[in-house]
Amino acid sequence: MARRVEWSARARKDYLQLLDYIAQTDPNAADRVSDRIFAAAENLGVRPTGRPGRVAGTYERTVAKTSHIIAYQQTEETIFVVRVIHMSRDWPRGGWPKDEN
Repeated sequence: MARRVEWSARARKDYLQLLDYIAQTDPNAADRVSDRIFAAAENLGVRPTGRPGRVAGTYERTVAKTSHIIAYQQTEETIFVVRVIHMSRDWPRGGWPKDEN
């Protein structure tokens, strides 16, 4: 039985910001990345594969054919997407990348 997949407000913001950034130069690429990130998150509900995260209590799953990582938490019933982060970001162990403005 699949787990429910929920997104935090911060993860939704990350997702929308990265798609907006990509769409500025290549709207088709933004569509492809969007589909891949969303599919990867939904697949976590069926098979929560990932490595232990840099932030305690989280796991990380790289998104195939993109440069993004989904950080998530899990319970018996729910996968909770916490962040969506580009691999090039300065991401210290134990914390989240600093917001870019």
